[in-house]
Amino acid sequence: MTVADKILKLRKEKGLSQEAFAEQLGVSRQSVSKWESGTAVPDTEKILAMSEIFGVSTDYLLKNEEAEVPVQNEERKEAFMDEKDIEVKTEKTKKKNPALKIIAAVLALALVVTCIAVPVHFGGFREAWWELNGGKIQYPYVLVHGLGGWGDNDGINNSAQYWGSTTGDLKTYLTEQGYTVHAPSVGPVSSAWDRACELYAQLTGTQVDYGEAHSKEHGHERFGEKFDTPLVENWGEKINGGQRVKINLVGHSFGGATVRLLTSLLEYGSEAEKDATGEETSPLFEGGKGNWVNSVTALCAPHNGSSLTEIINDAGSILGVGDTTNLLVKLCFAIAGITDPVSGVYDFKLDHFGIGKVDGDESTISSVISSFSKAGTDHAAYDLSPDGAAELNKTIKTVEGVYYFSYPYSTTREGSILKGQVPEKGTFALLYPVALAMGSYKGTTEGGIEIDETWQANDGLVNVVSAKYPAGEEYLDFPEEEDAEIKRGIWYVAPVKNGHHGTVIGLGADTEKTQEFFTEHFELVDALKR
Repeated sequence: MTVADKILKLRKEKGLSQEAFAEQLGVSRQSVSKWESGTAVPDTEKILAMSEIFGVSTDYLLKNEEAEVPVQNEERKEAFMDEKDIEVKTEKTKKKNPALKIIAAVLALALVVTCIAVPVHFGGFREAWWELNGGKIQYPYVLVHGLGGWGDNDGINNSAQYWGSTTGDLKTYLTEQGYTVHAPSVGPVSSAWDRACELYAQLTGTQVDYGEAHSKEHGHERFGEKFDTPLVENWGEKINGGQRVKINLVGHSFGGATVRLLTSLLEYGSEAEKDATGEETSPLFEGGKGNWVNSVTALCAPHNGSSLTEIINDAGSILGVGDTTNLLVKLCFAIAGITDPVSGVYDFKLDHFGIGKVDGDESTISSVISSFSKAGTDHAAYDLSPDGAAELNKTIKTVEGVYYFSYPYSTTREGSILKGQVPEKGTFALLYPVALAMGSYKGTTEGGIEIDETWQANDGLVNVVSAKYPAGEEYLDFPEEEDAEIKRGIWYVAPVKNGHHGTVIGLGADTEKTQEFFTEHFELVDALKR
């Protein structure tokens, strides 16, 4: 029985809820949950406090073995022989068995070998082995923003957080709950490929390498920004009893495509890049690193693109904007809680295209976005179109050893008068006409993809059918049973939640519900089998 099992067993025997137990110890309920799931170990002070509450010894709590609760000293005296009797009997045994020391040494050696070899090779004993080597390590969470978004190292984040939006700084809250969280910044309008390369460089503390083959194809520089310090120390290495340092990737909106592609490249690499550069190929494109990622979570992610790009192309303009990328960026700025996102300096992270930080007003920013998006297909708007997403999905494969989760949202319902889907009351104002247009749109893309009524339910930017899972990949609905097994390499799709595209990151949402959503999902991920 592990430390985690004992805490759970004793708490239930005492009739205490996690909240009541946490209150007695002066900790959060999340801390108790982590102790009982085995993802964290209580410190000495808390072990002593538990010993008092449960009326057991600290030895009983700490030893990872099946043992009865130790009796008190007075009871021991009555139950066992006194020390003198033990000494006499031991002496007699030694005299009768001169080879006892040798046998004992052999048995001790066998026990040591077993305690080392078994935990390493058989998963059932890994937790005990980890406890002996510093405890189970916590996998950090990496939050990746969507189109037009930013990370916590961007100046704009000082006045408005992308993660948390109107509910406050989500990263700080999650950190206070005991999680290790990073929120890096990648190109706000760049392609999924370029963003994945930038994310890898930040995680490893290296220079961005977009790949020789990719860079030549799209006419930009191969190398980008250099990062001196890795976001995740020892990423991919083995520490604390052979535990590999993995990460949990969480992508909102277009961030979903970014984290999917990064995970796929880590495992499968890129044959085109290896052919182009040989021994000088970036480690990202070499493959064989899929086990560096524990889980991938997509929030309102356009796995199969968005019909909004088709609407813009067909109608010419929505909300007075005629350029696809321009409109999408404006909407994504808005759902992140910024009404005037381009005041002052904005970094598009397009240095490899010869475009650096931009000073000026909104018209200057708009011209940059428009000129960039018309230069080819190496940008977000193309990847967000159904045809572009279909091309992107050809290069992305799920990794067998990674857990996959997807959370779709919807801000529409079946219309009673109008055909198709209509926005719910309370839909974010700027997204209302967009949700209405997407709710009635039907058509066929240039690449032959049929956009029918199954695409009409949407969150104001992404179609629900697209947010569930990448077309053609294996998926299951979230299991209803709490103790149901979650398998690797399969998409688990959550029930569609009510809300618009920004609800999940906190825009106009309830603070407690937003924070609870992330902590509950993190608890789920942390409790998964390793």
